[in-house]
Amino acid sequence: MLRRSLHTIVRGALMTGAVGILLAAALPLQLAAQDRMPMRIAVEGAFPPFNYLDANNKLQGFDIDIANALCEVGKFECQFIIEKWDDIIPDLVADKYDAIISSMSMSLERRQKVAFTEKYYNSPSVFIARKDSSISNVSPAALSDKILGVTSSTAQESYANHLYPDMKKTVFRSSPELYKGLADGSVDIILEDKLAIYDWIANTKAGSCCEFKGPDLVDITYFGEGAGIALRLDDKERLTRLNEALKSIKADGTYDMINAKYFPFSIQ
Repeated sequence: MLRRSLHTIVRGALMTGAVGILLAAALPLQLAAQDRMPMRIAVEGAFPPFNYLDANNKLQGFDIDIANALCEVGKFECQFIIEKWDDIIPDLVADKYDAIISSMSMSLERRQKVAFTEKYYNSPSVFIARKDSSISNVSPAALSDKILGVTSSTAQESYANHLYPDMKKTVFRSSPELYKGLADGSVDIILEDKLAIYDWIANTKAGSCCEFKGPDLVDITYFGEGAGIALRLDDKERLTRLNEALKSIKADGTYDMINAKYFPFSIQ
């Protein structure tokens, strides 16, 4: 009886110790999870090769890979939300998500509504027309009788409205629709982010119809100083953590690896 009681006591002590060890081992994991800041990330999901849905309806692209790297290094617990481009800034301000990582150019107009991180890539805008087009001059006077295509609520639309006010314009809901409109002749010329359309022109049969026209456009007023991550104006902590994470992935080679996956040249 005594031996049995003693054995029970010892076994209980051992079990208590084992539970204590397990709890102690789990504690750092619990603390690590608590240290991760929640971040709901909005993306358009219709802007290849930066963000798009693949055949399995899964988000892919440069923006998505950069976002995942930032979430890991910055210790964010991230959730992606697909949002229509027209609503993407209003819904950020309305606290429906915390950040926009969707190739958003940091224009002066947008800076009045949202805060931006440091740029995570830079790309000029450019006019594109079909190769059989007679267009060679892209000045407002030379294009006055042409139909221009732009994507809704973009820096390119704003630029065209202000600097090409007399041109007839067709506004498309997404970049793929814009490219189709150019290829099928619905519009004579389009204005688009150069990196966004690069893959379509260089690597698709449909895009082989078309070519860049005129010089790169780098007007800071409309196109900003590159693409940044948009946050609410008062979200200082998340802004600081994202900038530090961005600096880290550029320093350790992660950024360059992602860059090389999508482009044969640096887009920093």
